[in-house]
Amino acid sequence: MNNYRGIAMKLVLVIGAWSCMALSRAAADDKFVTARPPTQALVTPQTPMPQQSSSAVHGVTQAAVKSGVLICASRINQLANFLTAGSQGVGAFLFTAPADPDQRLVSVSMEIPAVVNVPTAYASASFAPNQANGCGGMYESVIYWSQHCDEVAGKNFAGLVKAGTLSKTITVLDGGVATKIFLMPAGSGCVSIKKDIVQ
Repeated sequence: MNNYRGIAMKLVLVIGAWSCMALSRAAADDKFVTARPPTQALVTPQTPMPQQSSSAVHGVTQAAVKSGVLICASRINQLANFLTAGSQGVGAFLFTAPADPDQRLVSVSMEIPAVVNVPTAYASASFAPNQANGCGGMYESVIYWSQHCDEVAGKNFAGLVKAGTLSKTITVLDGGVATKIFLMPAGSGCVSIKKDIVQ
């Protein structure tokens, strides 16, 4: 466990002076993490969310570490940077346990603004400490497309194999052992739900 704490602390130190300024500003104007009950923290769109590389310390990671989540800090950082790459003004809501948050399931919900050819998305990621790989992670991203599901499958997920339906109307696309995409008709459009488990 001390090893995980060391890794998490190194992540925080990477921020350096920039982090100190951000946290000082947050203390002054309460925009970094809005006050919530102990189990919830809101990371507002104004929160600095560096997107330069997967090694950049994401605002969600900073909020998690501040809440006492250390074991899963690097996994949170990996997925937060991956899911928000190229987006500006991301908003996130962090769910942590009120007691012993470093040993419990952690979850984050994010609004990811539209980027080129991809509409606004809702993404949810959950992290479990003390797994075989240190910290297990999985995410789901939900997007509404104005096209029919067959068109969405062919245009946006062309490399995946159609594996059938869950029951009657939700199509399953197979992206391998850990990745599935579910396409659900919605009015004249389609909702895609991508579920991916990080090994």
